[in-house]
Amino acid sequence: MRYQNVCLEAFGYTLPEEIVTSAEIEDRLRPVYQRLRLPEGRLELMTGIRERRFWPPGTLPSENSVISAEKAILASGVAREHFGALVHGSVCRDHLEPATACRVHQQLGLPGDCTVYDVSNACLGLLNGIIQVANMIELGAIRAGLVVGSEGGRELVETTIESLNSDQTLDRRRIKHAVASLTIGSGSCAVVLVDRHLSRTNNRILSATTRANSSAHGLCQSEQDQSVSAGMRPLMQTDAEALMLEGIATGVDTFQRFLKETTWAGDQIDSTICHQVGATHRRLLCEALGLNPANDATTYEWLGNTGAVALPLTMAMAVEQQQLKPGDRVGMFGIGSGINCLMLGVRWEKSLVSAPSSIRETVPDIAAARTESDSAPE
Repeated sequence: MRYQNVCLEAFGYTLPEEIVTSAEIEDRLRPVYQRLRLPEGRLELMTGIRERRFWPPGTLPSENSVISAEKAILASGVAREHFGALVHGSVCRDHLEPATACRVHQQLGLPGDCTVYDVSNACLGLLNGIIQVANMIELGAIRAGLVVGSEGGRELVETTIESLNSDQTLDRRRIKHAVASLTIGSGSCAVVLVDRHLSRTNNRILSATTRANSSAHGLCQSEQDQSVSAGMRPLMQTDAEALMLEGIATGVDTFQRFLKETTWAGDQIDSTICHQVGATHRRLLCEALGLNPANDATTYEWLGNTGAVALPLTMAMAVEQQQLKPGDRVGMFGIGSGINCLMLGVRWEKSLVSAPSSIRETVPDIAAARTESDSAPE
């Protein structure tokens, strides 16, 4: 898919205050670590994730989606009357029905003729939402649209810890299938897309390339419909190594098609933002695609895997920190369990200032938090 009229205009994001380190999680796993004689530091060593963040217990996804969306709308400067679509794309949602997007729409005061719905596709939900809104804009059906989501990792991590400690039949082989669940973090992000005639940035989406490898859909699964059957106490089983290898293979296939869609050469890509899984995944993906890791933005080290918001959240921070320069060719490379892959090509021109400080902030100084994390001992 190629685009002529769609701009990636503005971002807004929100982060939890509570920080939970990998060392703290291992301390809570002391019973199973001692029984299986697992070395301390294993979780961070395997994943490269030092910490992640959690919302307060009982927080609904819509609560922070509204905050992030308000920030993005204010940063864009686009009048609410122009918004013709609102997509909520995170794995987490308030209820089985109605769509979480409905509450977000009401709280934001968007127009009644705005198309409102949820999209669920593992870690690609927000990217799928971006493509759907981009298609509406390209067709001339709407002038502006909003894609937003909020992921919460507390319930999955805490349920996984409880399950591992109580399962006396667990061995070293089986515990590997739970490692991915312990990397999950929380976060919220919103993206405003507009018609280029409405844009102040001219940050044009040039192309979207998708690829499905559904033969690998069983490599990462929750139990049956956790929103209903488990009282939001989910458990996941993930063959992390097989999922990583299949995902990278799917990424390589998609990347070749992406280069044809954009008419770029691989060495012409100035900046990349990939899904935030962990250190090994990032290294192998960069090697397989021939990407320069120095040009790749990351947040997994201190946010963990924040699901469908991971890629847009990382891009929002890259924009905030002026990592994207005018004229940059930017690759947004998403890979999600299923396996699905979606890659966007963006020509960056201008980063808009963040929303005013009157919008509630959950982290007072992101740069300071990152500096502290980077200076922590290995």
